[in-house]
Amino acid sequence: MLNCAYLPLAPTDVMTEMKTPLSSELAPSTSTTDAELGKHAPPSFGHAMHKLFEFDPSYVNLNHGSYGSLPMPVRVASNPDKFLRIECIHHWNEARTRVAKLIGAETDECVLVNNTSHGIATVLRNFEWNEGDVIIGTTTTYGSVSQAIRYLGDIPPHPQVSTFNLKFPTSHAEILESWREHLRQVTSEGNDLKQTRKVVAVVDAIVSNPGARLPWKEMVAICKDVGVWSLVDAAHSIGQEVDINLSEAKPDFWVSNCHKWLFAKRGCAVLYVPKRNHHVIKSPIPTPHTYHSPQDEHYDGPQQFVNLFAWTGTIDYVPLLSINAALDFREWLGGEHKINEYTHNLAIAGGKHLASLLGTSVMDPDGELTLNMVNVELPIPGDIKYSDEVHSLLLNTLLVEWNAYAAHYYHNGKWWTRCSAQVWNEISDFEVLANALKDACQKVVKFAKQ
Repeated sequence: MLNCAYLPLAPTDVMTEMKTPLSSELAPSTSTTDAELGKHAPPSFGHAMHKLFEFDPSYVNLNHGSYGSLPMPVRVASNPDKFLRIECIHHWNEARTRVAKLIGAETDECVLVNNTSHGIATVLRNFEWNEGDVIIGTTTTYGSVSQAIRYLGDIPPHPQVSTFNLKFPTSHAEILESWREHLRQVTSEGNDLKQTRKVVAVVDAIVSNPGARLPWKEMVAICKDVGVWSLVDAAHSIGQEVDINLSEAKPDFWVSNCHKWLFAKRGCAVLYVPKRNHHVIKSPIPTPHTYHSPQDEHYDGPQQFVNLFAWTGTIDYVPLLSINAALDFREWLGGEHKINEYTHNLAIAGGKHLASLLGTSVMDPDGELTLNMVNVELPIPGDIKYSDEVHSLLLNTLLVEWNAYAAHYYHNGKWWTRCSAQVWNEISDFEVLANALKDACQKVVKFAKQ
């Protein structure tokens, strides 16, 4: 049975148990079961949570949004054949069922993939593109997704690439007005192809950089109104955005990482495809042995959507199955609303405090765009543009010299930091980060003057 290996013994025992995590194939079967979660109360949110994540005790981690942080190793069985041939599919189905419930979808509308970029590429490459079709991205689309769009535009039949200009600071009202106008322009062009061409829009639920929440449900509704397919990049959503309810929002496709904010093991994501669109997805990446080809002698229709993704080759399935343990862990902490109430309030307060210490401002003073990631301007002049040297200087100063980190980026003529507030953070972490950022920014300014 899949279980959360080290959850929880007596709180003082947790770190001892976590010292030597084992691989799934070598793990013993004597680990703590999920049923034992209720035997001990969880630590308070804040630094008391450190013992459950085994961080470097001196590391100030305000960058959870980039890669996620695993609460504890998840161990499975010591018999790989039995596990992979018999048991794995049951855990996989359980994970799909539980994550589907969390996002308001049906179980067989959800499959598990390696990460959000993988899921989005799977959807985009399953469309049968024709000349005149259009793929819409934005100026803030995540790098690998943006490049996937460009790649499809570079190869026959060369669908057009349209870019929606999105710059921050802004507001939801401004975004929606501009989005509606952009889609109107795209769908009104090419009169000779309007009746046959496809338009697919990649919509961020929460932008990566800046870490800003978009009105994605309203953007999806606008797509539907004008006949545009909606593909939602929700990499940061699950575990950070509560009450998602995809059955009500009705995007055409939706993908979210479970290894970021949900606490599952890297890499792990859920791909949601409503039943009305199962016909679009003909093959995962890579194509599995269960694929049905129309050229097969006894072809009787395409393979069922879920069956396509159940086995795409030998991989480490532990990250995908760790969703079960991650959800148990989050329930033990108090559930989605309790977790996100703490992290959201800390992001708002921490961002304001950091801006005050740096002598700058937050990107979103009203909090409309902020969930658990807050964006604060850095004291670096805007005429110092991004370069590999500046990036390296910031990274090394923060991580090597100060052992603290929050993401940094250049956007709309200014330098910013994106701080991810998590259950192990406290307001004092923003003070440590402020000192580290002051030092790093001063070094950047000095470097730029050379």
